Amino acid sequence: MNFLSPLASFLGMEVEHITDRIKHAVIINAAMALFGLAAAGFLVAAGFMALADQVGGIYAALFCAAAFAVLALTIYLGTRIAEARRKRAIAEKRRSSDTSAFLTTATLTALPVLLRSPMVRTLGLPAAAIAALWVISNGSDRKDD
Repeated sequence: MNFLSPLASFLGMEVEHITDRIKHAVIINAAMALFGLAAAGFLVAAGFMALADQVGGIYAALFCAAAFAVLALTIYLGTRIAEARRKRAIAEKRRSSDTSAFLTTATLTALPVLLRSPMVRTLGLPAAAIAALWVISNGSDRKDD
């Protein structure tokens, strides 16, 4: 917190007030989480007892174990799918940026050779300007979707 003191005083904030608010928020949220977990535990216990009255203790325990195993497996599979999507998106961004870098390098390398020709200067430069304008305008349209 020592490094935040000059910044906080510069912004007109009192560090003690901020740290007190953070401490109170942490304590309150921890208490809410603790009591929420206790409530969930008693809810599971009540469901187990009600199921045990209906089908017996062994079958109720097996059913509860199977239900929690299915929930754990569902969460595991969901996280694996989300991670695979995230990695695929990162790979696509990397591939796109690599392609853009390659095309830019190739264009900049070939540009001096192409500009030596009078026909390319007369016809190619306006065509390139129109193509660039088209790419820029289409790129801004796609971002709004």
